[in-house]
Amino acid sequence: MSVCILQISRNDHLLRLMTWSKPLPQAHGGLRKIRGGVGLHLLTSEISAEIEEGMAALEELSGALGRKPYGDTEKKAGHGQNPEWFKNISTSLFRSPGDILLGGLFPINQLTSNLSQRMDPDDVRCDSVDQYGLAMALVMKYTVDEINASPELLPDVTLGFESYDCCRQPAVIMKPTMRFLAAGSSEELEVKCNYTEYMTRVTAVIGPCNSEVAAVIGKLLGFFLMPQVSYRATSDEFSDKMQYPSFVRTVPSDRWQATAMVQLLKEFSWNWVAVIGSDDDYGKQGKQQLSSMAVEEGICVAYEGLIPVYGDPVPVIREILEAINETKVGVAVVFSVSQATAAFFKEVIKMNMKLVWLASTAWAIQSSLTALPGIQTIGTVLAFVDMSQPVKLFSPYVHELFAKLEKERLLLGTPKPAPSTSPLDNPCADCWNLSSANASIVDTELVQRTAFSVYAAIYSVAHALHEALDCRENRCFRHPKYNKVYPWQVLQKLQKVSLDLNGAHIEFDKQGNPSIGYEIVEWIFQNNTVTFQNIGTFTRNITINTQSILWHTANSAVPASTCSSDCQTGQVRIVKGFHSCCFDCIDCKEGTYQNQTDDVQCTPCSPGLWSSLRSTNCELPTFTYLAWTSYEAIGLSVVGIVQLACQIGVGFLFFKHRGTAMVSAAGGPLCGLSLFSLMGGCVSLVLFFGQPGDTVCRLQQPLNVIFPTVTLSIVLAISLQHLSKYSSHNLCNENNYTQDYLCDRVPRKSSSLPGEPARAWQLDSGAGLLWASDGPLWVVCAGRPVADPLRSQPGSGFPDTVPVLSCGACPELWPYAGFEMGLLSLISFMCTFMAIKPVKTVQTLLGTLLSPAWPTVSILGRVYSHLCRSSDKEKAIAQVVVTLLSNQY
Repeated sequence: MSVCILQISRNDHLLRLMTWSKPLPQAHGGLRKIRGGVGLHLLTSEISAEIEEGMAALEELSGALGRKPYGDTEKKAGHGQNPEWFKNISTSLFRSPGDILLGGLFPINQLTSNLSQRMDPDDVRCDSVDQYGLAMALVMKYTVDEINASPELLPDVTLGFESYDCCRQPAVIMKPTMRFLAAGSSEELEVKCNYTEYMTRVTAVIGPCNSEVAAVIGKLLGFFLMPQVSYRATSDEFSDKMQYPSFVRTVPSDRWQATAMVQLLKEFSWNWVAVIGSDDDYGKQGKQQLSSMAVEEGICVAYEGLIPVYGDPVPVIREILEAINETKVGVAVVFSVSQATAAFFKEVIKMNMKLVWLASTAWAIQSSLTALPGIQTIGTVLAFVDMSQPVKLFSPYVHELFAKLEKERLLLGTPKPAPSTSPLDNPCADCWNLSSANASIVDTELVQRTAFSVYAAIYSVAHALHEALDCRENRCFRHPKYNKVYPWQVLQKLQKVSLDLNGAHIEFDKQGNPSIGYEIVEWIFQNNTVTFQNIGTFTRNITINTQSILWHTANSAVPASTCSSDCQTGQVRIVKGFHSCCFDCIDCKEGTYQNQTDDVQCTPCSPGLWSSLRSTNCELPTFTYLAWTSYEAIGLSVVGIVQLACQIGVGFLFFKHRGTAMVSAAGGPLCGLSLFSLMGGCVSLVLFFGQPGDTVCRLQQPLNVIFPTVTLSIVLAISLQHLSKYSSHNLCNENNYTQDYLCDRVPRKSSSLPGEPARAWQLDSGAGLLWASDGPLWVVCAGRPVADPLRSQPGSGFPDTVPVLSCGACPELWPYAGFEMGLLSLISFMCTFMAIKPVKTVQTLLGTLLSPAWPTVSILGRVYSHLCRSSDKEKAIAQVVVTLLSNQY
């Protein structure tokens, strides 16, 4: 037997390998610890002496060359002093003996075979090292070594571990899982009727790396109630304790992540988005949860798509991108595994699409995406990463470990493992030649941000063991060498764990989910590199520093992603199409208001309340009316008083000269009645001033119609008298049969109105009947109960006005009154022209001719005031002005 020895010359500083060809004597030195902490090896005293001398020369040589020796305990610049226990770490990467074993499942390698061509159960090859998975396995080794170096947590108890490759494949993960469930330290899985006292090989399992493979073994481990603490399985299905009773995790579930994403969308008012997922359990469940939560919060999902995980995804990805362009969304959520996402963004870069992309934790900080050529052209990326704490000594630990591995390989000439070596015996066939140069795999952003989840998982189990073993400061009262600790006992303690670790508080709820939230980071593109800037956090509510976000838009304005612009205050949405986010905005009219921001119709105000155009609430109305103190009321009152005084004066003169021919020619007593009617109309105008009440509303409109009707009736009577008087006089002076026939029947006497009492009575009674026919109508309208005399008038057409006090007018009044008064005016006008007037009657007839004109103007003015779209104040002014003008003549 020969041993490869590194020989160092002190004189010429030359390094060379020599072979120890002497037969090895019987080992009497046992396991000796090599200087510098290289490891424990079976060496003879002679070989040991040579290596001791060689190590001393190596340190001297390194100093002469200006390099630090391999065994130096200093970390890289900035790392500071390493703890003393670093000198004792073992170079065994995936196994460490102990009183209690933990099982670890990590994606140490990547799949290199085609599963579709698999012919036998073992025809699965994973030969390419996955640097991230290897780094996570190293986190487990570091954490176990750290716990063993601490005497407080598990005093006098050594924690061991066995790590295996899961290759992210269900076909691979079953073998190590079955080994975990083997009885004791054997390789056999016993079949028993009662597994309560069944002692498995390991006490708890850390992992695996994703939801798909975790589901494969989750129910199996749940049968044994073996604690399964996952550091990356985020599917919400594991919250179901009926199916996965022993599952807990140190990362939040996808449901929690979907909640955080929806809150982020709401934070920026993005309600028109696309949701893309990978075509696996992770992507499908995440997409479905996000879409359903978004709809509940009023966010419309314009498009949903799935990226193929197996096979060629490019054709499907192009269809997805074309659909995104057609929907014109500004934001897309990608809930996908990293491999599918990388293929997706390669096509995004080719199509030169710029959007806001929301990244799920599976690809948020993956270097395989940040290193894509042209990735800086895709727009803005906001990513969710699990909230974590730094594991400060992990990086120097790995540098120290790899340095020792390199020394060991140089000193002992460690050969490459045989290809036939089982993955269960050596999970990483290519890890035999690791060196210090490879230690940078743990310095990546992804590893630094996710190492804490593995670290917390192992510490959670260690604290559960602390309780299960009844440990105190110096000892554990139930040592595993003498007292068996079953996995189901550890599970009971694990579910109640509550600890503070590196500044974070760790505990699990009833579903096995941790009290951990998310950090929100933005991808910062600079000089063809991507860095990550923290912009917010999420625990139960989201907190965002919007000022620190660099958007891809002009002037770094927040991009919009809406189907329709938000409605303004006081507007409601009228949905168009199938999406509630696509709508037209309609104003709420007077008397209605917008109750909620997402209302689809305006809400009417309660009785007694009012709202203006585009209001969001109703309030007590402020009424407008023609107040006594207003300038309009004062001016109209002065005109009315002057007019009333003139009418009284004329009435006095008529009464004084009531027996004269002039008064008789003007109509005599009928003229006086007409004056009284006009004076009544002037006096009734006071009903239009001030705030109207119930009595005023009952009298206002009837009196405003009765007085003009009386006046027109008298005008009609006088017109008929003139027609009868002058026409009969002219006809009886002609000598023909028709005239004789008429003159025999019509008296020739042509006296004034008082001189013909019989004919005057007939004519006056005819006009009086026309006036009296209105009586029942006035009584009905004036006596009708006014249920709401002070009602508001919605839809008046004046959007900026407040409600007005409006009397409940009789609906039957104005059509009838307009017809009757118009008919009276028309007949009076016609009768005046039909009469053949003798000379010297021009002035009297002219007055009779014009007398119907002003009442006609009055009727038209009143009709206008009731039909025009104006407020009651303006209507009152119009009625008073028209009445005064009609009375003026």
